[in-house]
Amino acid sequence: MSGNRAAIRYAKAILDVATSNGTAQEVNNDMALIATTIHNNAELSNFIANPTLKVEVKNNALLEVFKGVSPISKSLFQLLLTNKRFEILEKVASQYNKLFDVANGIEVATVTTAIAITPELEAKVLAKVAEFSTKKVSIKNIVDPAIIGGFILRIGDKQYNASVASRLQVLKRELSN
Repeated sequence: MSGNRAAIRYAKAILDVATSNGTAQEVNNDMALIATTIHNNAELSNFIANPTLKVEVKNNALLEVFKGVSPISKSLFQLLLTNKRFEILEKVASQYNKLFDVANGIEVATVTTAIAITPELEAKVLAKVAEFSTKKVSIKNIVDPAIIGGFILRIGDKQYNASVASRLQVLKRELSN
């Protein structure tokens, strides 16, 4: 839990610096890249979490892997080097993205579909999102073949279930009564 709290503090600090420099969007893109890369690459994740490696080695490797990121994003590496906290880098990057979205009035809608979302389905989802939220919305797609078809939309604590599996469950309950 302390890793999450520390990640939030680091993310807030980086967001403050990026906002004051007018590069918050660029840093947000960097943090999304960092979080996704670490999450999708088990070898890199294990490398960062390895307590036997010196933090200087981790810093040099991360600077090489993410050499295209902004100077503010690179300053996060230096800060984590100084405090020996590289293991929370992915959490910091994810928290930054969440804080950036909140600061810019963007809400994340999670859309679960049986197949990857198509432009037509995305248009339907965005129309449904307008009923739930007046904020700008970004869509995160999760593919789950178990829903058979349709979609499940989740925004914050609200959910709209338009899946075939859900309709089949309702039909099954009605027929069994």
